[in-house]
Amino acid sequence: MDVHALKVFAEVVRSQGFTRAGRVLRLTQPAVSKVVQGMEEELGTPLLLRERRRVRLTDAGRVVLARAWGILDELRVMEEEVQDLSALRRGRLRIGTPPIVGVAFLPPLLAAYHAAYPGVALELREEGSHPIEELLRSHDLDVGAVVLPTDETAFETLPFVRDELRAVLHPSHPLARRRSVALRELAGTPFVFYRPEFALHGHVLEACRRSGFQPTIVSESSHWDFIVAMVASNIGLGLLPVTICRLLDRRQVRTVRLTDPVIPWNVALAWRRDGQRSPATRAWIELARRRLRPRGRPSVRPAGRGGARGAGGRRLRGGGGQGWMAPGHTEVRLEPVPGARADAPRAGATPARLADGWPVP
Repeated sequence: MDVHALKVFAEVVRSQGFTRAGRVLRLTQPAVSKVVQGMEEELGTPLLLRERRRVRLTDAGRVVLARAWGILDELRVMEEEVQDLSALRRGRLRIGTPPIVGVAFLPPLLAAYHAAYPGVALELREEGSHPIEELLRSHDLDVGAVVLPTDETAFETLPFVRDELRAVLHPSHPLARRRSVALRELAGTPFVFYRPEFALHGHVLEACRRSGFQPTIVSESSHWDFIVAMVASNIGLGLLPVTICRLLDRRQVRTVRLTDPVIPWNVALAWRRDGQRSPATRAWIELARRRLRPRGRPSVRPAGRGGARGAGGRRLRGGGGQGWMAPGHTEVRLEPVPGARADAPRAGATPARLADGWPVP
């Protein structure tokens, strides 16, 4: 059994099939099967249960997979450290974020990191909090932004957002001119909801249950701008953080403070407690500790030139590189700048700031 065999086995489990794993690894399906069979013969026990469209781990397979992840992670860390040591002239950082966090809070930090380490490729993946936690556990992400509470035994966290939800209503709604509204008063209005993989889905359902009703859900989405568009079309109401509510057009929707109960929206960066962290991950955590402090609701503006491009997508720039996130896409890459040096500031560069004055190096 060697490192190649561990990589093949881990990919079969991740891809849920020998053929799909072969495509990723550029091997034939028989070659993949032969590697896994060799491991099973060497260990004297089955590692996978082959089903028609998927594979399932045996108890022994779960042990081997956990150890394989650890070994492959250690090898990846070793390769990065040997290549670049602490200079971070090359590398990769995989970051997961819910869409709301990505648009409102992370771009300045991403730009600062990319300016400091232009040789590190940033891979940003938009998901709900629950998938991000699973991707962190499976070593498919290095760090992620998650809605609290989370599993503090599995993850170290750095809280950096304290916020709460407000009701987003159509201007014709009977409660739209109120200064505040109790959640139970919204029971008669259909809800435009977050998808189940988002932590707020469960938080809002539980708050409604405690308020004595089951909400009528007319639509679910992973994107806050779609929720707002549905509310503007008078299809239902939405619940969004104050951070986002401040960006909305009052001619299309109205926002009302939610009370009894207040539904918090608290966010933290998270990373695995176990295992080694790559230099790129350690540098991100160090920068985040310096720049992200727990804050109340920040005042943020829609980006102008070089920022958001209306509803057509979001542009991320920094350190001489750039990435573009188009509508409906879930990943964006900030590629290294060819020939760029981590210690070379750009000519004429000035510190960026959020609208409330948060400095970004």
